[in-house]
Amino acid sequence: MTEGGQPRSRSFYVLGFFFLLFLAFLYGPMIVIFVLSFQGPNGGMSFPMVGTSTTWFQGLLQATGRVGDIPSAFQRSLGLALLAAALTAVICVSAGMGFRRRFPGAALLFYTAVASLVMPSLFVSFGIALGFKELGWRTGLFTSGLGAQLTWTLPFGLMITFATIGRFDRRYEEAATDLGANSWQRFRDIIFPIILPGIIGVALFGFTLSYDEFARSSLTVGNQNTLPLEIWALTTAATSPVLFALGTVTTVVSFTVLTLAMLTIGLIVRRRAGGRLSAERSAHG
Repeated sequence: MTEGGQPRSRSFYVLGFFFLLFLAFLYGPMIVIFVLSFQGPNGGMSFPMVGTSTTWFQGLLQATGRVGDIPSAFQRSLGLALLAAALTAVICVSAGMGFRRRFPGAALLFYTAVASLVMPSLFVSFGIALGFKELGWRTGLFTSGLGAQLTWTLPFGLMITFATIGRFDRRYEEAATDLGANSWQRFRDIIFPIILPGIIGVALFGFTLSYDEFARSSLTVGNQNTLPLEIWALTTAATSPVLFALGTVTTVVSFTVLTLAMLTIGLIVRRRAGGRLSAERSAHG
């Protein structure tokens, strides 16, 4: 095969082969889990398949000693992830707007905020739990658990927000100022709509990081397990395809959230492009 009249080099095929290996390594286990989750009632955790059924998915809806309380754990993780996503977006946008102007200690403050990325997650969880104990406070899902999640979601959110706001063209803001807009009107009508795709990306990161987090939740959520903790407990108690069914469900939820976020961003970008095109036609008309 040729591209632009030039034969493709051997390195092209070598890199393509390694890319295919990467895809197989990444998605192969997911496909196997998806297939095995539909084992028949008498099936095991390996091939060959012994019939097909949705028995193992039905078991997830029941809070039993064998399966664990998956529905409640899912609801807790979903609520915690949504709250972490919202707080991450609000805090990061506020910080991004504040860092638009240089101030003494800005660099030190930024690196302090992202320092938790290089700390072992288990140590962060242990430190927060120990701090609550020394202060006489009880650890809980939406107190110490939420704080532990934010030490993981905020650094990523800050870096995405700073990159998004850093690309913002201030000429739009200056034009709004010339037209008499105050600071709130500039943010609401100019800045926020332009950086909205980046904000959705920040919230998406916050949701997925919180929803999947295990180590930082292990010692900070109190006596109520999140879904990752429930899955960990399940691996030591269940030896049936119910684990595969659970993996399939959590994967579908993650991909659904990702797809909705990408569709929303695409819709915003398309509407913005359509509005810009209409403005240009009006200007030339």
